[in-house]
Parts: sequence; structure tokens; C-alpha cells
Amino acid sequence: MHRMIERGQALYWGTSEWSADEIRAAWLIAERHSLAKPVMEQPQYNLLHRKRVEQEYARLYEDIGLGLTTWSPLASGLLTGKYRGGIPAGSRGAVETYAFLRPRLTDERGNEIVGRLEPVARDLGCTLAQLALAWCLKNPRVSTVITGATRVAQVQENMKALDVAGRLTPDVLARIDAAVGSHFD
Repeated sequence: MHRMIERGQALYWGTSEWSADEIRAAWLIAERHSLAKPVMEQPQYNLLHRKRVEQEYARLYEDIGLGLTTWSPLASGLLTGKYRGGIPAGSRGAVETYAFLRPRLTDERGNEIVGRLEPVARDLGCTLAQLALAWCLKNPRVSTVITGATRVAQVQENMKALDVAGRLTPDVLARIDAAVGSHFD
């Protein structure tokens, strides 16, 4: 990676789903040998999958300046609310190649949390998806949220999360945390 950066083939490098210890070790090796250091991590991050970003990496933000480009902000669609009644036809969960996602999408605990988030989204005048995306954006450690969509309309709706993020006051964030509780990994 150092050579690619030296040659102008890359601007920087980062890791994906590495542990904090692995990131720190790579950074220290690069430091010791005057090489380009990893500056970002690409972890899964959403309302139901938070510990790594919020706890495990906590020291790395200040210690080495780690930045984040996160993925799965909608927990594969669970946080949209569309799986609360099962797997709808035409959804990602109905596609046979995504059958491995079905237990997660129909998870009772996860869908109960989605139900508790609905009043928060309703009070903000947004969708559950927009709320979940805005919540990820609100984290000052997150520079980019990678989203996925199967239709153009989903992209258009998801981009409205930018406006919702500005409405996530400390009180609203506290309501979200209360709805989720400690039920996340």
C-alpha cells in the first residue's frame, strides 16, 4: 500500500472489519518503518451493531486519528421496518441468494426495537430508514455511510437522511438509545 501511495495510485489506505489490535499493530509497523499508515476503517455500523465502533475503536480515534467509512447502516434492511411482518415479496429477503439473511431480518428482538423506533421517526416526520441513516451520520467519527439500494426511489428517499441528521438533537438521540437499549452487538 505504501508503494501505491508513493506512486500516486492511491491517496491513502485503510482496513475493513479489522480488530482494534490489528489496526494498531499495522499502524505501529508502518510508523516504525516510515510507511504510509492505515487512516480509516470500514466497519459494519448501525443501531443494532455498534460495539466495535463505539467501544473497541474508541482509543484509536484520538491515538492515531482513525476515520470511519461504515457499511450496513440499515442492518440489511431490518431497520427499514419492512420485515416486521415477515419477508415481503420482492424484497431482498425474498431473493433466494439472500436466504442467509432471513433469520436476521425476521429476528424478533430486532423487529421489536424497530417497533420502538417508529414513534421517533414519526415525530421527526421521516422514515425508519432515514432515521437509521441519519443516526449513523450523526456520529462525528463517521465520514462516510455506504448505503445500498435496489431501486432509484430508495436512493432518493435515503438521501433525505441528510436533512434528518440535523434534527437529531441530544433529546432525540436519547430517545433512540432508550428504544434500542443495550440490545446491540
